[in-house]
Amino acid sequence: MFRSGSLVTTRRSFLGLGACGLLALPHWQPAFAAGKKARAKSVLVVFEQGGVSHMDTFDPKPDAPAEHRTPFKTINTAARGMQFTELLARTAVHADKLTVVRCMTQPKPGIGNSHPKGSQYIFSGESPDGAEVMPDIGSVVSYRMGSAARNLPSYIMVPGTSEQEYNTKIGFLPPQHRVFKTGGKPHDPKWTVPNLALAGIAPDRFKDRTDLLSNLDVGIPGADQAKDAKTLTSMRDQAEDMLTNPATRKAFDLRAEPLKVREEYGLGHRGQCYLLGRKLIESGVRFVTIDCREPPAREYPGGGNMNWDHHDHIYSPKDTAIKGGGAGAGRWGIQTWPMMGSTDRAFSALLADMHQRGLLEETLVCFVTEFGRTPRINDRKGRDHWTHAFSIAFAGAGVPGGQVVGETDKEGGYITSSKAYTLEDYAVTIYEKLGIDLTKPIYTPAGRPIYPGKDGHAITEVM
Repeated sequence: MFRSGSLVTTRRSFLGLGACGLLALPHWQPAFAAGKKARAKSVLVVFEQGGVSHMDTFDPKPDAPAEHRTPFKTINTAARGMQFTELLARTAVHADKLTVVRCMTQPKPGIGNSHPKGSQYIFSGESPDGAEVMPDIGSVVSYRMGSAARNLPSYIMVPGTSEQEYNTKIGFLPPQHRVFKTGGKPHDPKWTVPNLALAGIAPDRFKDRTDLLSNLDVGIPGADQAKDAKTLTSMRDQAEDMLTNPATRKAFDLRAEPLKVREEYGLGHRGQCYLLGRKLIESGVRFVTIDCREPPAREYPGGGNMNWDHHDHIYSPKDTAIKGGGAGAGRWGIQTWPMMGSTDRAFSALLADMHQRGLLEETLVCFVTEFGRTPRINDRKGRDHWTHAFSIAFAGAGVPGGQVVGETDKEGGYITSSKAYTLEDYAVTIYEKLGIDLTKPIYTPAGRPIYPGKDGHAITEVM
């Protein structure tokens, strides 16, 4: 241990930084399959958790029975032949950048019908019922491709504070590839990212102390002492770079953005989380996941957990609580500002902003949810979980714009097209867009070969 003044630095403290996900040490093994050309250098996943109702958004059904039909009008978009509901009026302007996949399905309803397991399914692209706990897609990408910005983690979640945050997994991968969660409420003017400060230590003094630390023996007893020592040294060096590089704080500083840009996204929690996602991609983060919802606020009474789990009063103009309580209490109606109002604004702004900045050329953007909602209204005036058919959307990195893939019946309940895609296919699409060689296994600490994406196939229309 080295002690000087008020700063105490140990080998264990640097390991701790890695274990918390602050470090994304590149694992420089070959990442690309022979003959394949990667179209994406980074990935931005927007995970709207809770099960977004597809027939109220990306897959309108104007001919559904009146008692079960969405009350929202079907509208044309910027893409010929593609229609949304009016809840996506802003996003419709950018439909020429999107491929909407309407034939997503979850063939394991016992697993995917659960919010926790469904979220884990989205994060990993692998069924949670396997023999091994599979790492997140972002962790696999970090392991295979490393970081494009040494001063930042290669896999970041914004903000990573929902009840589903515990379903992110590192699995059998080394701890430095764990997701780093920003935490907090980015729309709060006082918000800062934890663990990015020097606790009052001037950068030059911190540098002097880490130089002294580098002279210590950092070896670990064991069979592979030289390799472990080299890994620790690299982790320590990257920790130093993260803590002293001004570009690190700049990447998280939303106040540096022009007010006009911030307003385009919406000044609430969701809008600023989406904007932070763009900033992190622009700063060189390899894989970003946005998992947010508007937090409880005085102006939204009854909004305690505003995800998309609309079991009750899905079309309420305010809160969805019903007399006697219900599974869908704690959110507002789907058309309200804290729900689709803020989502439509933030997502449309994200598409426009990334296109204008040239970021869509090499960034794959994915808008996903773990399942859809029932095509029929229940006795609580809500829609329940539905795994048989739902929609997700892609943009950027060579994804054809203005394209609809697959179709469902007139109520949106079942897939009628010849193709149906799963979350395993979604994961493989990401891996192949990045050019990751899926024929190359990852070995567990016990030496067992694991092949991420082995049960999926890329969504060909997106490739």
